[in-house]
Amino acid sequence: MYKQFFSLKQSPFSIAPDPRYLYMSERHREALAHLLYGVGSGGGFVLLTGEIGAGKTTVCRCFIEQIPADCRLAYIFNPKLTVEELLLSICDEFRIDLPPAPAGAVSVKSYVDAINRYLLASHAQGKNNVLIIDEAQNLSADVLEQLRLLTNLETSERKLLQIILIGQPELRAILARPELEQLAQRVIARYHLGSLTEAETASYIAHRLAVAGGGSSRPFPRSVMPQVFHLSQGVPRRINLLCDRALLGAYVENSREVTRLILRRAGSEVFSGGAKPPAPKKRWPVIAAGVLAGAVLSAAAAWQMRPAASVEPQAAAPAAVAATVLAAAPQSRAVQAAPAPRVAVAPLAHASESQALGALAALWGVAVPAGATCEDALKLNLRCHQGKGGLYELRLLDRPAILTLRDGAQVSYALLTGMDDTHARLDVDGKQQKIDIGALATRSDGSFVTLWVMPRYYRDQVSTGEQGADVDWIASRLAKINGLVPPAADRPLSGQTVELLRTFQTRQNLKADGVAGPRTYMRLNQLTGVAEPRLLAAAATGKP
Repeated sequence: MYKQFFSLKQSPFSIAPDPRYLYMSERHREALAHLLYGVGSGGGFVLLTGEIGAGKTTVCRCFIEQIPADCRLAYIFNPKLTVEELLLSICDEFRIDLPPAPAGAVSVKSYVDAINRYLLASHAQGKNNVLIIDEAQNLSADVLEQLRLLTNLETSERKLLQIILIGQPELRAILARPELEQLAQRVIARYHLGSLTEAETASYIAHRLAVAGGGSSRPFPRSVMPQVFHLSQGVPRRINLLCDRALLGAYVENSREVTRLILRRAGSEVFSGGAKPPAPKKRWPVIAAGVLAGAVLSAAAAWQMRPAASVEPQAAAPAAVAATVLAAAPQSRAVQAAPAPRVAVAPLAHASESQALGALAALWGVAVPAGATCEDALKLNLRCHQGKGGLYELRLLDRPAILTLRDGAQVSYALLTGMDDTHARLDVDGKQQKIDIGALATRSDGSFVTLWVMPRYYRDQVSTGEQGADVDWIASRLAKINGLVPPAADRPLSGQTVELLRTFQTRQNLKADGVAGPRTYMRLNQLTGVAEPRLLAAAATGKP
């Protein structure tokens, strides 16, 4: 209706995933790089999460266009399936011929056998197989476990089936469950796709207008961009809905530009009532002031890190929580008449990574200067280890760490000091905060930094045939663990020591390649008495 009025050839803000309108922000490029890395690394699972409308499907479509020629692709977009239905869908997508079935239903074993035969035949032909599952937060625990079992088929170099799980933030909370830890440990790359920044929002709008043939037309002046960003929260689908309605409003009012008033009206129409798309779920909701006013602020710290009801069905509804808080507030009448002065809510994370690093180093009994970096810690014989496995990896490594938390464009850093099956403990300024582990998982982007005490003459990686002081250290620690006599000094890493190393790595759920890296050093430290803080023990004792 408004295309001719604004000299547009097409509707610029359709929510259909038209590849011509593809806008790759820095975050979208990073997400695509993670998917491509996962396919090329020969691993098991790759995880891509993001809020509703953040562009996960757009990234997936771009990935499919760039998938290597030697890859065969299967795509499942409706994962609300039973185990049998999922296996049948995989067979259909890969065009796997199933043997004639006897009377009755085909067994799970028949499907799995057929898939395994297909994967082995593909590997013999030099082909890789990639399974993409969209909306993966809808997968049941039984289906996820079956997917894990499908990745058991592997060679000495790679797994024969690579699986990409794409879903909403709830998927990270699901994989944080203890019963799915084996699957979580097989995630070799993960990325959480956040919202666009204000500058990217402006570029996104300009890009779509240009593709639609806008030419010199500028219906969205620079002055309204902050308001567009505020109303849409930087989510591409919300931007499309808002801008489409705003252009219609401008057309109705015969205005060549979208004004703040038009934009405000468009936002109230699109994001109100039944037409309102789900807003990005705040995993750290603070109950609205004005309804609960000052009384609620005193309780906000406890509520702030709780997951939304869509993640934890047993969580109390906001209305019920509000009623509970009001019932407990002795000054409720005064609050309604005149809101009490704002009470500062206890922070749950550090604003900067350097601040969190100082607190982390203190757990090792080391003081680093303000604004410290990993280089400063290295001077004190503490080495930083940066990982991407999130809570799953840290549970395995059993050590405190700094987690990167994201809430839209806002980034903060949580110092994780303890964790059990259901809760995690964060430390801020020496004060302990206990939160639900699912709530923490939904905000963590998977990256973390931890510290470890390195042996002298440490090398980043020690392989078979190398020798030196670090090889002697490894050999002596392995001998100690197995109750053996340490080998002579200055011997190469070979023979029995390599076998002991591989056995150790297997038992510790590490990659059993006979190559000693940071994770191997960390576990050798812990199991041979090196004094380092522990994560799981801290949760049990209440002390870091």
